[in-house]
Amino acid sequence: MNDPLVARMRAFGTTIFAEMSALALRTGSINLGQGFPDTDGPPAMLERAIEAVRGGRNQYPPGPGLPELREAVSEHRKDHYGLLYDPDGEILVTVGATEAIAASILALCEPGDEVIAFEPYYDSYAASVALAGAVLRPVTLRPAEGRFTFDPAELRAAAGPRTRAILVNSPHNPAGTVFTREELSVIAGLCVERDLIAITDEVYEHLTFDGAPHIPLATLPEMRERTVMISSAGKTFSVTGWKTGWICAPRPLVRAVQTVKQFLTFTASAPWQLAVAYGLRHELDWVSGLRDGLQAKRDRLTAGLTAAGFDVYRPAGTYFVQTDIRPLGFTDGLALTRELPDLAGVVAIPTQVFYAHPERGRHFVRFAFCKRDEVIDEAVARLARLGKEAGDGE
Repeated sequence: MNDPLVARMRAFGTTIFAEMSALALRTGSINLGQGFPDTDGPPAMLERAIEAVRGGRNQYPPGPGLPELREAVSEHRKDHYGLLYDPDGEILVTVGATEAIAASILALCEPGDEVIAFEPYYDSYAASVALAGAVLRPVTLRPAEGRFTFDPAELRAAAGPRTRAILVNSPHNPAGTVFTREELSVIAGLCVERDLIAITDEVYEHLTFDGAPHIPLATLPEMRERTVMISSAGKTFSVTGWKTGWICAPRPLVRAVQTVKQFLTFTASAPWQLAVAYGLRHELDWVSGLRDGLQAKRDRLTAGLTAAGFDVYRPAGTYFVQTDIRPLGFTDGLALTRELPDLAGVVAIPTQVFYAHPERGRHFVRFAFCKRDEVIDEAVARLARLGKEAGDGE
């Protein structure tokens, strides 16, 4: 039988996260690849989920999500960003941000429409665009003054007559960039000028470092009415397995996304929704402590990677450190990460798989620092072998 998979999805196959996590398990390596914490979220929030399960909240919640969570999300948007969203019609609960992104693209993009995204990008973006029969137009983030950013001229050049939407991820995975107000203003200006919809992935909104502010694109002039704002509980509360996310948008956009979403999962996770509502209202101090702890872990890992010989880009947010492997004598991140368990007993992610143009990211490798200190320290000690071997080979 010929390959039964539809042609538009044949380029995707198994995700790099599944491949590298399986490699870590098979080799007993330290997994600094996939971005999941190895500690749990706030205990009181976890108890709310247990209470909900034992209390019989185990059947289908309403399609838009439980009112308790939609109201808590509405309060959070208002309190943190001054954005007003009606919980009855402008907020939709989803099965994580990944479903929110996919449902938004499927709902808002026709076959042949074009979607701009900044590369490197989270791998589900390209897959969702392909599922919609749309066309991805990448704009490359490149290093400048120690961080990754884009060229405004390249962004403008990417927008054509078929451009329908732009995907904006800030804080950015995998580059670690938190877009500044100036950068966001360039994006907003293009959206207004070309009448584009912005789909914003803001799952790391609370995990920014060194005082870098997270500025939602929807807060900029004329952007609330054209923005689908996406976030989730997974990264904020260290419960990635709960897969509880949400979108905030004007009613017509929410209605469009819900029309698609109802035929993907309909609804899910009533106990987790109740617990997340509690977390948004009562556990943000815990989140502040998580952010401070992650900043220290970032510093711990970046120092170790630098000592091992990598060129390191210090992230302003997220779970991830981006590195350049060329100082160690390597040029192909995919080849290196497949060999790294044997070379050093560590698993990482090759950044080139997040590019439409893989050659642009061939020399970058991403490491996750959302791990216990002792795990980071052991990984760094193992990775030091690479630097020693590179030095011995000179």
